[in-house]
Amino acid sequence: MSERRLRILLVGASGTLGRAVEAELSQRHDVIAAGRNSGNIRIDLTDVASIQRALKQAGELDAVVGATGNVTFAPLADFKPAAFGESLHTLGITDKLLGQVNLALAARDHLRDGGSITLTTGILSEQPIVAGSSASLVNGAVEAFVRAAAIELPRRLRINVVSPNVLTEAMPAYAPFFRGFEPVSAARAALAFSRSVEGAQTGQVYKVF
Repeated sequence: MSERRLRILLVGASGTLGRAVEAELSQRHDVIAAGRNSGNIRIDLTDVASIQRALKQAGELDAVVGATGNVTFAPLADFKPAAFGESLHTLGITDKLLGQVNLALAARDHLRDGGSITLTTGILSEQPIVAGSSASLVNGAVEAFVRAAAIELPRRLRINVVSPNVLTEAMPAYAPFFRGFEPVSAARAALAFSRSVEGAQTGQVYKVF
């Protein structure tokens, strides 16, 4: 059967995962690269106005993909009871959690009928590591949001999340955190984004472990 060519906004296109997702999806679709410091469109997920501007600039879309998100890796002993802005959790909550949630909510009001939203978490939502408590917290929250949002999205919109293992390409920097984990290539992780964008499921966590 012939596939319809989709217009996809890819946030985080310049990252290791984002480049692989673009390479996978651009074979069949029109991918608009977006990022904080590079891409056809500039977008800062910590700034709601920036998200809304980016979507408006992108024009009509069939899919929005978030392949980005920052968190703080630090021993639990470094995390102290603190107000939000003073907590070590602030980065992860502001960027990877609230940033992706705001991207999804803005996309909900912008996508064509039947469009899709795909967010990104990671293996630490269910397989914790030392110094990864903030990443586990944020990933788990994003996945819970996606499951809940899927049952309320209007206009046949779909939402899923991709949860990859540590990437092979990232092991030079992250190996000390992930001893004993079997990394996956960014290209393999990118296939799960195709499942989300080009498939029919919603409320799914696609695990690439």
